[in-house]
Amino acid sequence: MADSSTLEISWTSIFKVLVALALVWIWLRIWDLAMVMLISIVIAVAVDPVVRWLERRRVPRWLGSSASILLLAGAIILLVLAGWNSISAQGRLIIEGLSDLTDRLRHAFPALDRIFPGSAASESSRLNQWALSVATSAMRALALVTIGMIITVYLLIEWKLTLEWVVAFVPREHRARVRRTLREAKEIVSAYVAGNVVTSVFAAAFVFMSLTILKVPAALLLSLLAGVFDFVPVLGFVVSGLPAVMLFASVSAPTAVLVAGLYVTYHFIENYFIGPKVYGDQLRLSNLAVLVSFAVGAELAGVTGALLALPIAATYPAIERIWLADRLSEDTVEKHQKLETGSS
Repeated sequence: MADSSTLEISWTSIFKVLVALALVWIWLRIWDLAMVMLISIVIAVAVDPVVRWLERRRVPRWLGSSASILLLAGAIILLVLAGWNSISAQGRLIIEGLSDLTDRLRHAFPALDRIFPGSAASESSRLNQWALSVATSAMRALALVTIGMIITVYLLIEWKLTLEWVVAFVPREHRARVRRTLREAKEIVSAYVAGNVVTSVFAAAFVFMSLTILKVPAALLLSLLAGVFDFVPVLGFVVSGLPAVMLFASVSAPTAVLVAGLYVTYHFIENYFIGPKVYGDQLRLSNLAVLVSFAVGAELAGVTGALLALPIAATYPAIERIWLADRLSEDTVEKHQKLETGSS
């Protein structure tokens, strides 16, 4: 007589599966908010030295935190408003230049019409749809930025209380190492944000001065794009040069080549001279490690993930020293530290 097996699933197991599915569903729904929370933590870490400096001058922490974030947001808004007329005019100039380049390419290579079919009317319709999509995304981004600012202020005010509340979940024997890890991660994030701001300012200034000397139109907008895109590791500044090269390709091929050369030259100068000087010893990552981190972060969470990937990857040496030293070979951590510092 053959034995028959019966699969029995308890109600407890079913409940656990349902809870797990519910948690996954909730996580997917609040993914954007989770990214905002991470960015708020990064900004809070970067602004904290200013708040502590104000505290030493007897400014209450709640006032220093609120004032710092409001001043930061106000400075960005005033900067945009001050140059809005020039930015909008130069934006139209870039769009017209790119449209002219597209028309020339279609005229020179009729096969493009078969590969990318579409009349001027359909292109205009797609442009309107794109503009509507951008406006919708901008409103959503504005709402998330507002939420992020509020979260940042409260993180700055209640930083120590929040940290101790989270650490309390960790088993007692691991709390000292958790605090050490968080302390080193804070130093790394601070160095990352400060370095990124400095290199972005350098990038914007270089592009603006170079294009102004060449008497290239839309220098202000292109320099702002260079500064913003420079926040994206390694590839950001190069990507910001594409609109400039495409714009000037429709005017003068030698100018387009010269502009491309300027972008590439500054890219290498920033990566191998400015970056190491600005970041110091806090972010010892090879360009390959940066690219891999960038790709993984972008795949997981888009632009936000790409921006957060580098400081997260840069915390690995600290995690290796604090948590993995007793599980790796005896000389692994030592060799990695020598490679990071460039010593033999």
